Amino acid sequence: MDDKLLTIIDTSGMLFRKYGIRSISMDDISRELGMSKKTLYQYVDNKPDLIEKLLRRQVECSTACIVESSESMNAIDILLHVSVKISEEIREMNPVIAFDLEKYYPALYRAFVQAKRDHVYLKIKENLEQGVMEGIYRDDLNADLVAKLYVQKLIDVHNPDFLSSVDFSQEKVFQVMFDNHIRGIANAEGLVYYEKKKNEMSL
Repeated sequence: MDDKLLTIIDTSGMLFRKYGIRSISMDDISRELGMSKKTLYQYVDNKPDLIEKLLRRQVECSTACIVESSESMNAIDILLHVSVKISEEIREMNPVIAFDLEKYYPALYRAFVQAKRDHVYLKIKENLEQGVMEGIYRDDLNADLVAKLYVQKLIDVHNPDFLSSVDFSQEKVFQVMFDNHIRGIANAEGLVYYEKKKNEMSL
């Protein structure tokens, strides 16, 4: 992706997280970037096109995060690394963004959610298979089913109706869900390793 386009996407994402999507115009974005709208429109067709590129970038960044960490880490290390990234994203997230996307850009939002589901399912399944091979996950796991259950639980973590029914922050709900996931898939050796890493990371 072109460096200038990346700058446009990153700056737009920062504005959207801070103020919501609907309240930010292309004029606001061009002003923040210090570029003319004419130049801005050389990289994006319009606001929906910008949002689509931003959402696609989010999925790509999630993949890069796992790929970068996977070369020298075991399966539990990878999950811990990714969980820290997700917790950071949740802390920075403005709930207005999801509302604006769902209400004003429903087609883009549905495509994004489906892409995220597919991405998470694939990566969790790969992680389960890796952990079994490394001898730190239970060898009786059904990787396909466990990955699908994880995706469903992750959807619940982002569900406003569910979140309003529990007296905890979204980040806390995710951390408990993640902890339960690890404890459900790790064998005795994996659990010992997980507890050691948690203490080191002060989780």
